Amino acid sequence: MQQNRNIQIIEWEDLDKRKFYSFGVFMTMTIRATVYPATLIRTRLQVQKGKSLYNGTFDAFFKILRAEGVRGLYRGFMVNTFTLISGQAYITTYELVRKYVSNYSKDNTVKSLVAGGAASLVAQTITVPIDVISQQLMMQGQGKHLTRFRVKVKTEADGKTKMAFGQTRNMIAQIFAADGFRGFYRGYVASLLTYIPNSAVWWPFYHFYAEQLSKMAPSDCPHLLLQAMAGPLAAATASTVTNPMDVVRARVQVEGRTSVIETFRHLLAEEGFWGMTKGLSARIISSIPTAIVMVVGYETLKRVSLRPELVDSRHW
Repeated sequence: MQQNRNIQIIEWEDLDKRKFYSFGVFMTMTIRATVYPATLIRTRLQVQKGKSLYNGTFDAFFKILRAEGVRGLYRGFMVNTFTLISGQAYITTYELVRKYVSNYSKDNTVKSLVAGGAASLVAQTITVPIDVISQQLMMQGQGKHLTRFRVKVKTEADGKTKMAFGQTRNMIAQIFAADGFRGFYRGYVASLLTYIPNSAVWWPFYHFYAEQLSKMAPSDCPHLLLQAMAGPLAAATASTVTNPMDVVRARVQVEGRTSVIETFRHLLAEEGFWGMTKGLSARIISSIPTAIVMVVGYETLKRVSLRPELVDSRHW
């Protein structure tokens, strides 16, 4: 624990690991369920050509809700829950690398940057195949013409179509038949180029904003409140910096492209600079509640997971 900071940071050695992992699974699942609709909307906005289907985040939300119902906002969610594994891998890697780097540097920015990047590398290796499948499922509603694959549908008596059972298994089979095992890692490089910088930027800015807010706030202001405010600020900063690569990543994974550079050039030629901002508002909108829930959940998780002998020695 760094005693010379206004915001106390709970380090890996301060935690009861059994509590940390038990509560962590519940926290991760809650966050995923909360922000999934915004993730789906962001993906559809990034993949559509120009404004061929949706005019923006809120337009997409209401169109999907009207045409596909609440279930439409959660297409691919079940397969996406497997990212619980990558979530646990992420926080474990982050904390362990922070501890390792502290042997060489006590600078919090250095520890946060290196640990954030390393955690993202590990998590994305697990997450990309899940993302590839869930993103294809996300596009099956009104955006079904934007993807190479179509899942089975059945027509009901009133003429409406309904997704058939087993669509995840059907999608996996189609991806494997078209691209083999490599198809599940399509966009892996683009994901690394997006999420490693995003994670590496987010953590230092999170601690920076929390520290700056602590200097402006009254001394009795709860640290958790300051951290809850710092999270969205860091998320908006990181989202803005890395959005161009996120657009490229979505195009590579959904459209089946193979070259990150060619996809980037094609996007610039087709839609210009503003094409790089596609989905940015949805990304920021989704990242703000995500950051609040994640920060409050994660910091609370660490506090309830403190080793018993340390509980009374910490001021929050």
